Amino acid sequence: MKRKPATSDDPAELRRRAEARLSERNILKQSDFSTQRLLHELEVHRIELEMQNAELQKTRDELEVSLEKITDLYDFAPVGYLSIDESGMVLDANLKSAALLGVERSRLMNRSLLLFVDQKSHPTLTSFLGKVFIGPKDQDCEALLLKKGGGTFWAVLRATSAVCPVGSRRWCRVAFGDITARKQVEEAQRRLEDLADTNLGLNREIVRRQTVEQNLKKSEQRQSRLLRQSRHIQEQLRCLSHQVLQAQEEERRRISRDLHDEIAQTLVGINVQLATLTREAAGSPKSLQQKIARTQQMVEQSVEKVHQFARKLRPALLDDLGLIPALHAFLKNFTKQTGVRAGLTAFAAVEQLDTSKRTVLFRVAQEALANVARHAQASRVEVIIQKLPDGICMKIMDDGKSFQVDRVMHGKGGKHLGLLGMRERLEMIGGSFEVESAPGHGTTITAKIPIGTAVRGPR
Repeated sequence: MKRKPATSDDPAELRRRAEARLSERNILKQSDFSTQRLLHELEVHRIELEMQNAELQKTRDELEVSLEKITDLYDFAPVGYLSIDESGMVLDANLKSAALLGVERSRLMNRSLLLFVDQKSHPTLTSFLGKVFIGPKDQDCEALLLKKGGGTFWAVLRATSAVCPVGSRRWCRVAFGDITARKQVEEAQRRLEDLADTNLGLNREIVRRQTVEQNLKKSEQRQSRLLRQSRHIQEQLRCLSHQVLQAQEEERRRISRDLHDEIAQTLVGINVQLATLTREAAGSPKSLQQKIARTQQMVEQSVEKVHQFARKLRPALLDDLGLIPALHAFLKNFTKQTGVRAGLTAFAAVEQLDTSKRTVLFRVAQEALANVARHAQASRVEVIIQKLPDGICMKIMDDGKSFQVDRVMHGKGGKHLGLLGMRERLEMIGGSFEVESAPGHGTTITAKIPIGTAVRGPR
């Protein structure tokens, strides 16, 4: 800050300096005291005026330099400055604001700022100016401004209400700058975020479609596997049907041959004996008794043969006494024929099952023991019938040699249709069938039959 003139600060000091300058000039001469005093006062006053004038000139020069600097700072500031009244009229503007708007500064004066604002930003600017003149707080907003030639740019405006003398027109100072680049960056950032969201959605959709595709592939593989299994089961069923028909024919052929070779021959022998008895009726009574005894023996043998055929076709004990006695008799006869020790453990309430389920259990045990006799080379076999919470479980365990279950169950050729027949019998009544075989542990066949209510009873 420049020092102010001495006249405004210390009049005594100014007078002292004026008297000193006057004495330096040596203009005081010997005269009348009052006249000299008056002249002295006038001269001092004149010198004071000269000094005040010099100080004022110096101060004015300094103020002009300061004003020029301030004007340069105002005009060449990096942001635009406007002075606007409450109606939106431009009162003053710097060069930067004119450069930003692309017009001469003189064309800005006394024109409404709304003329340089895009139509879409008019409500924003009107609300902004209203807030500025309501209170003393600074206000800011963003608006789309127009440039000469039809261009536009985004600007941020910050305004402060100016202190006005009483009765004068109200106005405010507005500073604004170009934020188009920032807006472009924000728009680019927004687009990047939108793209990121879109990419995230696309990635999720890709993952979902990949998951669906994998599920479809798994479903196709499962369907293919089920189709192959279905075809294999159909092939097994055809083989089983063919084998059943062959077994029926073989069984009929064997029954026919046994009837012809044993029953028919026995009956022919009986007929011959009867004819002999007819011719020798007049002979010795003792000889007749012996022949009658032989004939009775032949009749008993024929009856036993018929009973054996009947038991093989369907044991009468199964219908008359139940599953457990039929299995006891069958196991006793199995041990007698094969030499393989057989044991049975069951609980009495199994007899509460209906006839079809008991028949299935008997046929499964019958076929399993037939397989043991043909293939297992076992020394002992156990048949165990257990109660389950929701059904019956029968296990046939032997200590014979093992085999590959998958190869036998799913192999082609129909050589092991006994296992398939057991499975088919159980599945017809809603049961399940499992086979386990391991070297050194023999083979275990498990048959499970579900029942509606729990079966209870003593062992």
